Amino acid sequence: MAQKTKYLSNIKKIKFEGKKSKNAFGFKFYDPNEKINGKKMKDHLRFSVAYWHTFRGEGSDPFGDTTVDRPWERFADEIDKAKARMDAAFELFEVLGVPYFCFHDRDVAPEGETLKETNKNLDIIVEHIKQHLKTSDTKVLWVTANLFSNPRYMHGAATSPDANVFAYGAAQVKKALEVAKELKAEDYVFWGGREGYETLLNTNMKMELDNLARFLHMACDYAKKIKFDGQFLIEPKPHEPTKHQYDFDSATVIGFLKSYDLTDKFKLNIEANHATLARHTFHHDLRVARINGLLGSIDANQGDLLLGWDTDQFPSNIYWTTLAMYEVIKNGGLGKGGLNFDAKVRRGSFEVDDLVYAHISGMDSFAKAYKVANSLIKGGEIEKFKKERYASYSRGIGKSIVSGKEKFESLEKYALSKGEPAKKSGRQELLESILNRYLFE
Repeated sequence: MAQKTKYLSNIKKIKFEGKKSKNAFGFKFYDPNEKINGKKMKDHLRFSVAYWHTFRGEGSDPFGDTTVDRPWERFADEIDKAKARMDAAFELFEVLGVPYFCFHDRDVAPEGETLKETNKNLDIIVEHIKQHLKTSDTKVLWVTANLFSNPRYMHGAATSPDANVFAYGAAQVKKALEVAKELKAEDYVFWGGREGYETLLNTNMKMELDNLARFLHMACDYAKKIKFDGQFLIEPKPHEPTKHQYDFDSATVIGFLKSYDLTDKFKLNIEANHATLARHTFHHDLRVARINGLLGSIDANQGDLLLGWDTDQFPSNIYWTTLAMYEVIKNGGLGKGGLNFDAKVRRGSFEVDDLVYAHISGMDSFAKAYKVANSLIKGGEIEKFKKERYASYSRGIGKSIVSGKEKFESLEKYALSKGEPAKKSGRQELLESILNRYLFE
């Protein structure tokens, strides 16, 4: 029997019970020790709990106040409250058996009256985290700095028109990188929550993009100086809160990295709900990152396609998660990255148990998806079809095009001699039926 805990005393450690289990506190598909392709499931998926939604979420929305009343929030002193949150967090990590968690600097420690006081508060909580890490199997996947909540960042941080704000943001990231090194985080994420614009009437876009690149190069230089060897990640998001963010989607970020000579230093952290806000599928943004060799990590959630904002729901759509895992397997895994549940329970799901139910559902969704995607790849039907569809580029005129031997003039001559090309079906419906067969077998 699992040891009783202070805040989750009614919940034992979640175990794998199989798909026929009706126990709400049991995994149906996620068996962490099951070996697939010579590696344990927990090592393929590298699950992570997002500290901000899980332990700082209050159940509020633009039209309603807080619905959540967590027992670990009932402390008057902010440092005591921060320590209690972290205690509760490690209890949840133990119950779920997750290998990682992620956090923003301001999630875990309160901001003070001055930067010096803020850093002191962070040091206190970092020491508290280190004590937990000594006895826990859970580690830090990544750290990031919150450069968007405080009013000083209303016009951005690295892209602010005020150099004083740029400097403050740099100081904050410097400290966050030191924390990442101290806690042995495997990655460091940049999310440009305010790095964008509301109107071009007051925006020097070129300067803002140049400054963003300068900021990232400075971060790389400092990481090298302090010997932090974690992977740097950028997380795309198209808008919200700004009208247009400079990290709009995978393709935009990749173009930015290439323009500013940063592709050897950064990979992408793809979030499902951000992809759909950019009017892409989750599958699309993962594919764009993968084929460019820049898929590094995933923020695992889903959005509501009937709503036009970032709803950050726990992933339960097996179709989407399967296509996501297809890309991860084709990528050779996520390296130092992981599957971080950047997701929050619904406003009406305000009890502590709901946090556990949500993570079980998400973990099962990706475990089932990984197995389906693995079978789909091994079956080879999708890849065989694609190979045959593009077969004309492996012979004849197509092979000559790919090798760079052809010009417009020679291709015109070829087209005139061959006449109208024959039409060939893309077989979308057939391929969808093949995917469904694997999903439901």
